Amino acid sequence: MMTVLIIIVLLIAVLLSLTGIVGAIVPALPGPPLSFASLLTVYFICPGTISTELLIWMLVLTIIVSVLDYVAPIWLTKVGGGSKAAIWGSTLGLIAGLFFMPIGLIVGPLAGAFFGEMTNNSSLGKATRVALMSFVSFLLTTGAKLVLSALMTFYTLEAVYSFSIGRFFS
Repeated sequence: MMTVLIIIVLLIAVLLSLTGIVGAIVPALPGPPLSFASLLTVYFICPGTISTELLIWMLVLTIIVSVLDYVAPIWLTKVGGGSKAAIWGSTLGLIAGLFFMPIGLIVGPLAGAFFGEMTNNSSLGKATRVALMSFVSFLLTTGAKLVLSALMTFYTLEAVYSFSIGRFFS
């Protein structure tokens, strides 16, 4: 039989996991780390439901996706031919966009990269290409965070379900 404390901890793990999915889209919340925290909680509370190997793989993926979330926008802006002014513009646009959420998170870096590149005396076409690369990086990193958080949520819910059913019928 499950104790009240175990039920509360499992509910917290599920809430962490669901918050992780939201955090994959909203930059103020660290999506994958929250989802990993839920997986880690379930790993210790529900022994045998999640393998150590899976936990290590999810940790590695969480670190990779979290680092890429910060590095990819700068790198893809450079790949698109962006200057330092475009990179700074994209970064400042992201910061400004935080004040106008949620649309500001998309428009801010896009506009920032565009205007930053324009201050570098670039053509309209080049500035547009650089801004679009900045936007593509946003879509790629958000997609990666969302997929990883959803995957960890699946494993969390599966572990909670199998642990609860096993305890309920014993």
